[in-house]
Amino acid sequence: MTAARARAWVLWLLLFALATVAMRLVRSNIDQAHAVLAYLLIVLGGSVAGGRPLGISLAGMATLAINYFFQAPLDTLSVAKPPDGLVLLAFLATAVTTTQLLALARSEAEEARRRADEVTRLAYLGSETLNAGTAEAALGAIARVIRDELRVDTCLIRRLVDGRKEVVASAGAAPRARDVSRLEIPLTGHDVELGALELQHPTPIAVDEPQRRFLDALGYYAALGLERMQLAAEAAHADALREADRMKDILLASVSHDLRTPLTTIKAMAQDGALRGDENSAIIEEQADRLSRLVSDLLDLSRMKGGTLHLSPELNAAEDVIGAVARQFAGTTSGARLVTAVDLSQPALFGYFDFVHTLRILGNLVENALRYAPADTPVELGVTTAGEMLAFTVADRGPGVPAPEVERIFEPFHRSPGARNDGGAGLGLSIARRLAEEQGGDVRYAPRAGGGSVFTLLLPACDPQAEEIA
Repeated sequence: MTAARARAWVLWLLLFALATVAMRLVRSNIDQAHAVLAYLLIVLGGSVAGGRPLGISLAGMATLAINYFFQAPLDTLSVAKPPDGLVLLAFLATAVTTTQLLALARSEAEEARRRADEVTRLAYLGSETLNAGTAEAALGAIARVIRDELRVDTCLIRRLVDGRKEVVASAGAAPRARDVSRLEIPLTGHDVELGALELQHPTPIAVDEPQRRFLDALGYYAALGLERMQLAAEAAHADALREADRMKDILLASVSHDLRTPLTTIKAMAQDGALRGDENSAIIEEQADRLSRLVSDLLDLSRMKGGTLHLSPELNAAEDVIGAVARQFAGTTSGARLVTAVDLSQPALFGYFDFVHTLRILGNLVENALRYAPADTPVELGVTTAGEMLAFTVADRGPGVPAPEVERIFEPFHRSPGARNDGGAGLGLSIARRLAEEQGGDVRYAPRAGGGSVFTLLLPACDPQAEEIA
C-alpha cells in the first residue's frame, strides 16, 4: 500500500468514527434515513480517495453501525422485523455497487489517461522521426526512446541486407555476444521483411500489454526508417547512374567528334594507296569507313539523347525510300540477296517522314538482316499500310531473337548472348528506334512464321489527294 492510500484509510476511518459519534449524540433528533445518507456519502468519498478496498470496508462498517445505533431495537445487532433487514441489505448492496462503479470508472479514466500519454509520446516521437535529417538519425532516436522507456540495457535496430541483419542504429551498452536475455521483433513494411528490433538485458525481458503496444508502434516507425534508408540508397544509386550516363554521353560525344578529323585523313591516305594497287590500303579504307559509321552513330545517339538532333518530316513516297535502300546495297556483295516487294498495280503510298533518316533506319535494319540471315536466303523489304501508319517490313530467315531479348535488342550497346561477334557496337537497332520515335513512329520486332525475324518500321501515312481537297 502506498503512502497516499494509507493516509486515505486513516482519514476516512477517522471521519467514519467522528460521524458515528456525532450522529449517536443526536440520535433522538434524526431519522434512520439521515444516517443512511451520511454513511453513503462517507462510503463514496472513501472509495474515491482510497479505492475499492476502503469503500467496501466502509460499506460493511456502515451497515453494522446503522443496525446497531440507528435501527430498533437500538444498541443491538438484532433485527426486529424482516423489512428492516431488507433495508440493511439494500444499503449494503447500494454502497458496494457504487464502490464497484466508482472503481471501474476510475480504472477506465486511468487507462484513458495512460493511452492519452502513450499517444502523445508516440505522436511526438513520430514528428521527431519524420523531421530527422537522416534515416540513421531517426532510427537512433527510436532506439534511445525504446531503451529508456523499457529500461533495458541495449536496443538495436538491424537492417536486412543480402540475407544478413546489419546493425544500423543502437542505444545503450555495446551489444553482447552471450550471457544476455534477448527479445527480437521483426520489422516489416508492405508485407516485406526489412529487419528486426532487438532488446538485450542481463535479466529476462518481460513486456506487458501497454509496453507491447508501445513496441508495436515504435516498430512501425522503425520500419518506416528502414524503408527511408532503402529509398535513399536507391535514389543515390539512381543519381550515380544518371551522372555516369551523362558523363558517358559527354565522353562519347567528345571522343566521336575528335575522331572525325583523323579518320578523314586516314581514309584519304588509304584511298591514295589503294589507287596505287596496295591491297592493305583498301582494307584500311574499308575499316576507316566502318569506324566512321560507328563515330556517326555515336554522335547521333548523343544528339538524340540531348535533344539536339533535328529531323525534317515532309511528304515522301514510300516506294522512293525503298528504291533508295535497294540502290544503297546494289554495289555490295550481299546486295543481290535483297528483294524488294512493291505492288506497282496499287496507288502509290505516301507518308510524312524525314527521307534521309528513314533511309538510314531501313539501311540499319537491312544491314542487320543481311548480317544474320543464312547466305543462301533472301532478305525481303516491303511496305504496306497499317491503319494510319506506313509499315515498312524487313524479313529474313535468320535465327530470330529469343523472347527475353526482344526489348533489350533496342538498347544501346546491347548484344544478345548468342549473337555472332562481327565487331558491331550494338547501336543500329537503338538508333533506328529512336529515329522512328522522333518522327512519331516506332520500330518493332516479331518472329517470322517458319523461322526468322520481321522488323517493322511504322511511320505516319499520308493521303496527298485528301490533303489537297481539305
